[in-house]
Formats: sequence, C-alpha cells, structure tokens
Amino acid sequence: MSKTIRIGMFGAWRGNSYIDLIAAEDPTVIKIVAVCDKHANMLDCVKGLEEAKGFTDFDEFLEYGKSVGMNAVFLANYFHQHAEFAIKAMEAGMDVVSECTSAATLKGCVDLVRCVERTGRKYMIAENYPFMTLNMEMKRIIDGGTLGTFLYAEGEYNHSGTLDTLRTLTPYKYHWRAWMPRTYYVTHAMGPLMYMTNSMPKYVSARAAHSGLLEEIRDFRPNDDGMARMFCEMDNGMAASFTGCTAQASDYSRYRVVGDKGSVEQAGYTNGKVRLYYEDYTRPEGVSENVSYVEPDVAAWGEKAEKALSAGHGGGDYWIVQNMIDYFRDGITPFFDVYKGVAMSATAILGWRSCLNHGENFRIPDFRDENDRKMYENDDLTPFPDDNGEGATLPPSTMYGKY
Repeated sequence: MSKTIRIGMFGAWRGNSYIDLIAAEDPTVIKIVAVCDKHANMLDCVKGLEEAKGFTDFDEFLEYGKSVGMNAVFLANYFHQHAEFAIKAMEAGMDVVSECTSAATLKGCVDLVRCVERTGRKYMIAENYPFMTLNMEMKRIIDGGTLGTFLYAEGEYNHSGTLDTLRTLTPYKYHWRAWMPRTYYVTHAMGPLMYMTNSMPKYVSARAAHSGLLEEIRDFRPNDDGMARMFCEMDNGMAASFTGCTAQASDYSRYRVVGDKGSVEQAGYTNGKVRLYYEDYTRPEGVSENVSYVEPDVAAWGEKAEKALSAGHGGGDYWIVQNMIDYFRDGITPFFDVYKGVAMSATAILGWRSCLNHGENFRIPDFRDENDRKMYENDDLTPFPDDNGEGATLPPSTMYGKY
C-alpha cells in the first residue's frame, strides 16, 4: 500500500490556500503535521489541524518533522530563498514541492540538482498556471495534433495593482518584491507554454521597459521597470515569447500557441472559452468553421474535475495537490520536475542579464550535464539584498546599470 504523505508547510501566508486544500483530502493519503513561518502571528493556521504543530525556526521544524515521520515539505516561503531550504529538507530525508521558482541564482540551480541526484529525493515545482481550466483545455486541443508543426507561442502574466497595494505587498525596505527584476517571476507566463507544447528553453534574449508610474514609488520599491519580455528558442524548434510578472495596466493574462495548420489561444477577450483557428485548407475533417470558441471539456479530466473548478488560480492549486499525491505517494513523475524547474529559473536569471545588455543572447545551461553545471557552480550573482541591504550584485532595474 502507498505511504501516507506527512507534509510540513513552510510559509503560512501563501501556503494557507494549500493548507485548506490538503486538509480537505483523505488524511490517510496526505496530512499536514507541521507549519513553519518566521512570523509567529501567521501560525494561527494550525488551529483546527489535528496533530499539526507550529514553528518559527526551520531547523526546529525539520527536527520535529523527523520525530513524527514527516516525509515531505511544501516550500511557500520568500520567492528567492527556495533552493537553500529545499536542500536542507532533502538532506533531512524529505521530498520537496517548491512554489513558483526553484532558485534565484545559477549556483542555486546547480546545488539543487546535485542535491536531488545525490539524495534520491523527489522534487517538483508547484507551478499552477498550466493547470488552470482554460490552459488545460488548450493542452487537450494541442495534444490532438491538429495545429501542425509548432511555430511560436506567447505567454503574458499580468499582476498590476494600485500603488497602495504595492506598498502593502512590500512591508519593509529590503523585502524581495522591492528588488525583483521583471524577468524573475517567469513561471506563470513560461510554464504553461512549456507544458502545452512539451518543450524546454535553449536560448534566451530579453528586453525590459521602464515605467514612469513605478518611478513614483522608487523610494521603497527600486524595481521600477514596468515589464520585461523574453524570447526563447525552444528545443522543439518553436520560438516562444513571454513576460515575467508585469506591472502594466492590463486586466488579464493570456496564452497563444500557433502552428502551421492552426492556432489556439485564451485571454480575457475569449470570455471563458478557448479560441481555435484554422485556415480553410487546414481544417480537420468534421470542423466546419475557421474560428470557433470551445468550452473547456471538464469531463475529460475525470471525477476530480468538479473539485478543481472551486479551487484557487482557476483550479491550478487543486491539481498541484493531486500532482503531489501522485508523485510522492505513487511515484508518478510530474511534468515540472527539478530539471524543468531550474530551466525556468535559469531563463529568468539569464533573461535579466540579457536585459542589462540590450538583448544579448544567452544559452540556457543543460543542468543534466555535469560539464554545464561546473560552468555555473560558483555563479551567485543576485539582485536580492539581505535584510541588512547587503549582498546584491545586480541592479533590480535597467535604469541602474549594466551587467
């Protein structure tokens, strides 16, 4: 019989929605046994969780976890600090799921992959946007093979907010959100394209654009570029273009995949449906129109689909929990394993260096190859300062200098 996943949550603010989803699962399948957050007031989330205990120190959290059979850790801590805690957890004998990004430096990517291979622990990325309802419908259509050879794909992740909202999300001067360049939060725009087309990035070139609006709050948030767009050559021959986390005035994110026979896309203007297009001479048999708007085929996803529809991020959070169960309990490897995770991180990191050098092209390391890993094992350049404002070696905005 498959083992019970006894999981600890690190980071209660973002982790709280996952805590609720996990708590709704069969406790003989997956159960939360500990929660850790450096802010003690965030630990109220353990109330009502049977046997779960709260911690403010990660090492104490791991030690307690070992004493009660904790065999997995969910990392929902600060964006740029995942790799170091993932390594600690795996070296303690626990599997890891990491939210949004694997590592903030190329050295971190190398260290993480080596740790996975050395310890034999399971590691996955909790990248939820590929599993949003409309993106899963795009994936279903693409897998049908009617689009022909992939030519290009586009992804755009928009997360705009008022200046007051940005202040709230940046609680102190050296908080990571204040210093994160626009390429770094890449997974929500890039991940769905990789998943839909089963592809990996090989090269990246990027450009950023300055925002006059964000310049008004430079006193506490120095990353005042409004957007960065990356251009990648993918290993399937396709060209891909996508943003990081933008701060522009747009009310939706969007995704598009174009082949030489047809295209499919979804965005705010498709009104909860997927737009499918073919030329007259490329329409598959049985398709009568060049343009159609397709309702998601929820029934195709099985009995769990209805539960997904009520979960956060368009159902994506629910499917992440299901991927965890399939992987950690039953050994079914998810799409976003450690190698795809570090490939996305490296695209973000090198994309920023490209922005700082007027679009210079960078090759994405192959982190399966030890020769490539040796090239970057000491590359710890970072735009993120520590809590004392020290340690940053790259500017957070194109207004501040070059690489």
